[in-house]
Amino acid sequence: MERQETNEPRWLTTEERRAWLALGGVVLRLPTALDGQLRRDAGLRFFEYMVLAGLSEAPDHTRRMSDLAAFAEGSLSRLSQVVAKLEHRGLVVRSPDPDDRRATLATLTEEGWELVVRTAPGHLEAVRTYVFDALAAPQVPQLTAIAEQILQTIDPEHERPADR
Repeated sequence: MERQETNEPRWLTTEERRAWLALGGVVLRLPTALDGQLRRDAGLRFFEYMVLAGLSEAPDHTRRMSDLAAFAEGSLSRLSQVVAKLEHRGLVVRSPDPDDRRATLATLTEEGWELVVRTAPGHLEAVRTYVFDALAAPQVPQLTAIAEQILQTIDPEHERPADR
């Protein structure tokens, strides 16, 4: 179907508007809900937790900062600020990459590991409560496909591993 050139906005249909408003509500409220749980349980924000979780899942609890930024879906500058804060709390340490001195490694400390272990059950329960308990099992792959398609449209250059 060929799209006609026009100055007229491409207005949303009633169904698209309903979907957009629902998605907007999720985009705005889910991070706040997850932040609340993580702040109560661990004094962390969601992005900080994603950084620690990304390190906890890596071999030797270490990742290059650029890889960690991709895992946590954040910019390198935002990650640098957050890692500095986590480093100040004794949860992460940074060091030069011995294989590439231009790169920096982030490593989860023992204290950081213990915090992730203590925090993960409550965080996963919040994720289950806010997201997966609201869905029927067949809707989970649908949610995955929809979210991945939207992410690909937003950032087609960014590779997202199928299983982080």
